[in-house]
Amino acid sequence: MEKIQLQATLREKKAHVGKLRKGGEIPAVLYGHGIKNASLTIKKSDFDRVYKKAGESTIVELSTGEGKPHPVLIHDVQEHFLTGEPIHVDFYQVSMTEKLKAEVALEYIGEAPAVKALGGVMVRVLNQVEVQCLPQDLPHNIEVDISALKTFQNVIHIRDLKVAAGVQIMTPGEEVVAKVQPPRDIEAEIAAVPIDEKAAVEAAVAASEKPKAEGEPEEAEAKEAKPKKE
Repeated sequence: MEKIQLQATLREKKAHVGKLRKGGEIPAVLYGHGIKNASLTIKKSDFDRVYKKAGESTIVELSTGEGKPHPVLIHDVQEHFLTGEPIHVDFYQVSMTEKLKAEVALEYIGEAPAVKALGGVMVRVLNQVEVQCLPQDLPHNIEVDISALKTFQNVIHIRDLKVAAGVQIMTPGEEVVAKVQPPRDIEAEIAAVPIDEKAAVEAAVAASEKPKAEGEPEEAEAKEAKPKKE
């Protein structure tokens, strides 16, 4: 697996974060297994590149200029409420010899015959699942092959997903990942409505569309004005 590396610089806590951001840098913090918390800065361009490749479920080698690189996960990214640009990053150092739990994204691949041939509607129930494994075994994503959905009765469950031997999916196996729903039959749905309800609906529609007789006064105009009290 390709190693993903990122360079950071130690930052004094009193540093003005606004100036850092204007200069193309992002304030960050490093914490986790066996280390003291450290304040950092990273180049935004470097972080954007790494984040696109690693997401929050791939180990990154974070160098701070002191000692060996830190094996970290991008644990949290705060974004600007208007622009969506990252304004602060949390890096969590993991132990490479201890199992961890993490959320891993699902990647849907293939084409569902029940959609293409039968006109069904694809339903993706889950976007991610929780896994447990050693850091070096942590998958970037888990593929879901929807070509198995050939009929409306076919369903993909968690237990159907394929992962490496060292990876355990923690999400319950019976949970539904994806399925295909039949297309809606509007005419059949209308026909299934009880007769009395249909009659009431038709009467209401007819009443709303009935034209007024020529010369018929408006309700407000037809009412006589009440005499004022002396």
